[in-house]
Amino acid sequence: MSGEVVNAAVQVELGNRSYPILIGQRLLASPSSYGFLGSRPRRIVTDNHVAPLYLARLGAALGVTPEAVPAPATVLPAGEASKQMDTVAHLLDELMAARFPRDGVLVALGGGVVGDITGFVAAIYQRGIHFVQVPTTLLAQVDSSVGGKTGVNHRLGKNMIGAFHQPDAVIADTDTLSTLPPREFAAGMAEVVKYGLLGDAAFLAWLEQHAARLKTLDAGPLADAIRRCCEMKAAVVARDEREAGQRALLNLGHTFAHAIETWSGYGAWLHGEAVAVGLCMAADLSARMGWIDGAEVARVQGLLTLLDLPTRPPEGMRPADFHALMAHDKKVRSGRLRLILLRAIGRAVVTEDFDRAALGATLESFCANRVAAT
Repeated sequence: MSGEVVNAAVQVELGNRSYPILIGQRLLASPSSYGFLGSRPRRIVTDNHVAPLYLARLGAALGVTPEAVPAPATVLPAGEASKQMDTVAHLLDELMAARFPRDGVLVALGGGVVGDITGFVAAIYQRGIHFVQVPTTLLAQVDSSVGGKTGVNHRLGKNMIGAFHQPDAVIADTDTLSTLPPREFAAGMAEVVKYGLLGDAAFLAWLEQHAARLKTLDAGPLADAIRRCCEMKAAVVARDEREAGQRALLNLGHTFAHAIETWSGYGAWLHGEAVAVGLCMAADLSARMGWIDGAEVARVQGLLTLLDLPTRPPEGMRPADFHALMAHDKKVRSGRLRLILLRAIGRAVVTEDFDRAALGATLESFCANRVAAT
């Protein structure tokens, strides 16, 4: 008897590439969570922080223990610094040396970095093989593991090399969040807040009411928050899988955030920390455009502060740094920068028709009140 508890199941509807997101407790170590894999060969990719915690349990559930398979897993160095082409080459070398077959399945065990790298390798190895996401961080469970965006960073920009490649399933075991450092959990909450801001004002109000319980990892509210984020992302991905339009809304705050991550060196700031600052900057610019008011900007900043997240960019970053790095953003079209801004709390828009002077004022204001990385 597995003892697993599935609190929610969300379906990503993509025709014959549709897949489930299972959210609940005791899912990771349950063989029944992976029954859909049948007898396909499988290999785990994880990192050296997650491996001591969960690799043996997942390997037993998948039947890929060292006794059963000579090389059942690849363990990468943890952190954003691994999200580069050298790591991709290393993984491809291992798959080639093991003669990993085209019908094999890669299983990503870890946070967003592991998931992005594994998905990208799965997309390009033998022109595409199957993979499964087993996210162990809040940020990965609510965002990066869902939707098929995979890839690595370049020294000039975040996530500039990659592919769209959907997983076969996402297994989000909420028990894994109990081993997250508080800073990592807080970083994940930035992405949760993002969903309320971009498309569900009622959810944002719910987050404000339940913030204290979420910070204590209360299982009920936590599963509810993860489910709502996954529902929203699944709906957007089903309508716009390859970010031709509406899916760009999911990048609210990310143009500013990616500039922070690139400037500070990948890993100095966690992705969610940079997103938190980006959400504040997007809200500020939206207010300067006359779309929301100052009280709503303060509301955004207050919630992020309550969740132990930064609201100002790193010490030493200048408006010129933002301008230079934002010019490399993937949302630039024909040389014109597009931003995701707030027409209202719960209603985001993608626009290139923003006031450049207002953007400059936002950058000047935020860079005049800087903080060091936490």
